Amino acid sequence: MHPDRRSGKAQKKAAARTRAALIAIADHTPKVINFASEVDDNTLEQAKATASMPFVHPHVALMPDAHFGMGSSVGTVFGTLGAVIPAAVGVDIGCGMIGARTQFTAADLEGKDLAQLRDAIEAAIPLSPGNYNDWHIEGSAEDRCRELAALADETSVDLSHSKNWRQQLGTLGGGNHFIELCLDEEERVWMFLHSGSRGVGNRIAQKHINAAQEYMVRNWIAVPDPDLAYLVEGTAEFDCYIRELAWAQRFAYLNREEMLDRFTACLATFLDAEVEIVERVNCHHNYTVQEKHYGKDVWLTRKGAVRAEKGQLALIPGSMGTASYVVEGKAYAPALRSAPHGAGRRFSRTEARKRFTAEDLDARMAGIVYRPGDAWVDEIPDAYKEIDQVIADSADLISVKHRLRQVLNVKGT
Repeated sequence: MHPDRRSGKAQKKAAARTRAALIAIADHTPKVINFASEVDDNTLEQAKATASMPFVHPHVALMPDAHFGMGSSVGTVFGTLGAVIPAAVGVDIGCGMIGARTQFTAADLEGKDLAQLRDAIEAAIPLSPGNYNDWHIEGSAEDRCRELAALADETSVDLSHSKNWRQQLGTLGGGNHFIELCLDEEERVWMFLHSGSRGVGNRIAQKHINAAQEYMVRNWIAVPDPDLAYLVEGTAEFDCYIRELAWAQRFAYLNREEMLDRFTACLATFLDAEVEIVERVNCHHNYTVQEKHYGKDVWLTRKGAVRAEKGQLALIPGSMGTASYVVEGKAYAPALRSAPHGAGRRFSRTEARKRFTAEDLDARMAGIVYRPGDAWVDEIPDAYKEIDQVIADSADLISVKHRLRQVLNVKGT
């Protein structure tokens, strides 16, 4: 019998079982391992709520950059048995970083007007939410779109909600997404950028967050927060989410690759020289994947966290105007072989706009070429935790390979 066609008596019994389970959960302290030296009470309580879900295994690991988020805190890593929580993955599925070290050094930039490179990047890569490619898709973008279209067909991914998804490939978005030119500790030039699955990923996420919440209602399941609604393995809803989640993760990965190709072309023109990529890292920090932890196969969710297997390279950006890091994982088991994804917010965007001005931002961006204005005040470094402290808190999780400093920053509003 379909769950929503059960008798009133059966529904009441199911609700009673759910209440009993939640009472039993409340009788013990949820297991949260916190790696953050700076974390507020709301974030800790949110982590405890996530840890209280009966299928979480083995615990919730709170990353050094953790802060309050939707459903679960940003900077949260946890495994689940037989279920997934779509809102815990978030609405920017597959959001992450790509970085590439070139053969150039700071000496190659001397005497150059980086504002010209900034303008070229802004012309080549559409910025801000809702800004997509308005030209015919060709070259590498066409090849990548063909791959994604084939993947959607093979895995029955419904993209009817996003007719223009092809025009979104190779676009940045807004918020904390950015494109940067950086120098490392040896004055070598890096290209660095942060973005995800854009509008199509958001639509996929919202669709399945709603499906999970509807599943809770149909089955009379109570959860501590509506955004902790989950899908159960073995159901059609679960299978659909996993397929579409994988597609969105691939879109995000290829989106970053496409933007880096365009960035490379801009840099080559700017320096009038072919760009040689010496080192390249592309990593997600919002996703769910199957892994084995503490003896069990789980669905491992990293919301604002990178995978940090032993020897694996990852990227941890700071805020605009501060350092970023290329790191190597240590496979630290209590952190569920994960590491932070960035500096982590100290103030909300609304609070940052109350506290700081465009003039404050300009002062903090001294020595870095960017486009001044009020649009990016909520991204001022003061709105974030100190990235160097986040890295210090991560000593057991990662080792630092390179420390990068920005010389050019491009952002979407």
